[in-house]
Amino acid sequence: MSEVSLLKQALRSVVAGQVNAAADPYRPAWHLAPPVGLLNDPNGFVQHNGRYHLFYQWNPLGCAHGAKFWGHWSSVDLLHWRHEPLGLAPAEEYESHGCYSGSAVVDNGQLTLIYTGNVKYPDGSRTAFQCLARENERGEFDKTGPVLDLPVGYTGHVRDPKVWQHNGHWYMVLGAQDLNLQGKVLLLHSADLLSWVSLGEIAGSGLNGLGQFGYMWECPDLFRLSDSDVLICCPQGLPAESDRYQNTFQSGYFVGQLEYDAGHFPHGDFHELDLGFEFYAPQTTLSDDGRRLLIGWMGIPDGDEFYQPTIEHGWLHTMTCPRELTLENRKIIQRPAHELQRLRGEEQAWQGIAQDAPVWDITHAEVAIGTEQPFSADLGGNMTLAWDGEWLRLTRKNRRSGEQEQRVWRGALRHLTLLCDRSSVEIFINDGEAVMSSRYFPDLPTQLTFSGKQPITLHHWPLADCVIE
Repeated sequence: MSEVSLLKQALRSVVAGQVNAAADPYRPAWHLAPPVGLLNDPNGFVQHNGRYHLFYQWNPLGCAHGAKFWGHWSSVDLLHWRHEPLGLAPAEEYESHGCYSGSAVVDNGQLTLIYTGNVKYPDGSRTAFQCLARENERGEFDKTGPVLDLPVGYTGHVRDPKVWQHNGHWYMVLGAQDLNLQGKVLLLHSADLLSWVSLGEIAGSGLNGLGQFGYMWECPDLFRLSDSDVLICCPQGLPAESDRYQNTFQSGYFVGQLEYDAGHFPHGDFHELDLGFEFYAPQTTLSDDGRRLLIGWMGIPDGDEFYQPTIEHGWLHTMTCPRELTLENRKIIQRPAHELQRLRGEEQAWQGIAQDAPVWDITHAEVAIGTEQPFSADLGGNMTLAWDGEWLRLTRKNRRSGEQEQRVWRGALRHLTLLCDRSSVEIFINDGEAVMSSRYFPDLPTQLTFSGKQPITLHHWPLADCVIE
């Protein structure tokens, strides 16, 4: 299908569906969500000329995974966003089955996208090209086309380029699957973004002391934090353990030191980034003021996503809030970006026995909970957060099976921050030591009800709408 035809189809879908989508009571007040259709991975997160740009995997034609476009938002302050011209549409032969995930860089003052062109063949096989597109004076992107073909020794599952500059050279990490069906991360370098040279595999199943560790590693992101290098990735195929790897696919990180010349990345253990029900494919950027910021997809690529009720209104999935990352004792700490505090309304505070706490509206609100003692909190009759002195448990009813399901964290609890937004909650544990991000679909307006016979300290702020132009 030609690009003109694709754009016409996308425009028709948006015009026909946006009123229904906007009327959904579960539509977020301040999280980013697609105008219509399905959203997944954040792409091309970058700050350029004082504006943040966030692209995203988007199917504007329906709530299904298909040939993905790149949608595009921008913002000065991470709060007030505007729709920009569509980033990419899968119109060329080298991207016939989707403009898959990638990143953005500023090259000689020009915003440049690096993404995967996905191609599937009638016999079931597939290939992938890493492609380039550059912004023009109209804010649109002109495609250069493929700059890297499928590397020898790998299946057609090679995708999600993340590119950065180091000592005057461009570097790229790529998610890949080798011919033994083992997940890997590849490192490449280039002088001009056009010609790429492989430096080999720097991480993956069977490398750096890992045993079997998944059949595909998606969405790699490598960056400097404090005095270490951090590799974020999404290994697919990790078997669930009693209190780890509970989602269909995982997102996590390794801390080490990248040896650029040798193409080696000795690293420590794998740590999950988020322990909630929905979190995947995060991407980071370095802000102009030196912060490492992260945004993730509040979703998981599995069958349960298609049981969410927003599909009835023609849209599916949201992004997480933007988060600031620091590295403390070789562990990533995630905190809500400080800009989000500007959404706060009038503060309410309360202290006493948990079961005597006031019932607050958390439809879109921030709640701070201070306690080391056991308590339980009901979120709109649809989700429960309970602390027993050892385990923090987040429990809800699975929308597909109707059975109770839970996610857990274990440690010494001191403090919780809940960021709630109609159909989502992000729970920051001990000022960002761990996070649990989840979608849920409570009774509206959503009420927070505490139980327990121990003391608790609470603070509550209503959160204003985020403006999307």
